[in-house]
Amino acid sequence: MEQYRCTKTIVSLINYHFVFCPRYRRKVLVGEVEIRFKQLVQQICKENDWRILAMEVMPDHCHLFLNCLPTDSPSAIMAKVKGVTSRILRQEFKHLAHLPSLWTRSFFVSTAGNVSSETIKRYVEAQKKRG
Repeated sequence: MEQYRCTKTIVSLINYHFVFCPRYRRKVLVGEVEIRFKQLVQQICKENDWRILAMEVMPDHCHLFLNCLPTDSPSAIMAKVKGVTSRILRQEFKHLAHLPSLWTRSFFVSTAGNVSSETIKRYVEAQKKRG
């Protein structure tokens, strides 16, 4: 089911599918790091009024499917998510502290256009099960 957002003057349906990776595609998003990363993303999204439609964290990359307002640009969303999670995870986990940054500067983003939001959601949720 599509998620329409209604604010004072804006009615929108903007769903972004993001994929982003740690530097050098390191497999660091495991165990306690994965758990803490998910908590941080949920907190950041709540603070910014972004709705998480689906999230799957693989050891070397993350899929994040968000519903946002048109005032939130994809680059601003990624800057916030990557910046906050990189800083906090490197502070809290000693084995990540030596990294100058946790994430690559690049990311993939698409909107739900030719493919329905439900299809993207199923795809993201199926990532963990692929082995």
